[in-house]
Amino acid sequence: MESRNIREPLFVRAILISVVFIFLALFLVLPLVAIFSEALRKGFQVYLSSFASPDAMSAIRLTLLTAAIAVPLNTIFGVALSWAIAKFDFRGKNVLITLIDLPLAISPVISGMIYMLMFGLQGWLGPWLLKHDVRLMFAVPGILLATVFVTFPFVARELIPLMQGQGKELEEAAVVLGAGAFRPFGASRYPI
Repeated sequence: MESRNIREPLFVRAILISVVFIFLALFLVLPLVAIFSEALRKGFQVYLSSFASPDAMSAIRLTLLTAAIAVPLNTIFGVALSWAIAKFDFRGKNVLITLIDLPLAISPVISGMIYMLMFGLQGWLGPWLLKHDVRLMFAVPGILLATVFVTFPFVARELIPLMQGQGKELEEAAVVLGAGAFRPFGASRYPI
């Protein structure tokens, strides 16, 4: 059966493209222009000198520390979870996939509220954490927990289709020929 290209009239295409550009201008370009114009209002030299302030250096250190911990955690657990979902069939697989998508579906504001209800001083675990002198909220561990929660789906969602697309046939053939279970992650003994 021959597929036919359906072409929209020129005015419909022009309207749709205009709406997209207006949307991008209002919600992407305009806020960026406002941020940069406010940051550079007193000049570029003042902007650069603001990085030397103790608060800015503390924020940069916190950001780099959070990234240095969250990225490896997301990588390790994202690869393991993606591998389990793509390569094995088990009961609860759909529930696990739904849990992966949860941070994408929940607003970050609601996620923060849930963390406060669980780990805040008035939360479910708050009194226990306070009793054992564990600082979670408004501290590095809480920031790490929130960052990993929000960013975790991006690793798993990218890897699951990739691993499913590879299929199981090559791995099963490799196992039959004597390769171990983790061989796909290691270097080959035999150069190609």
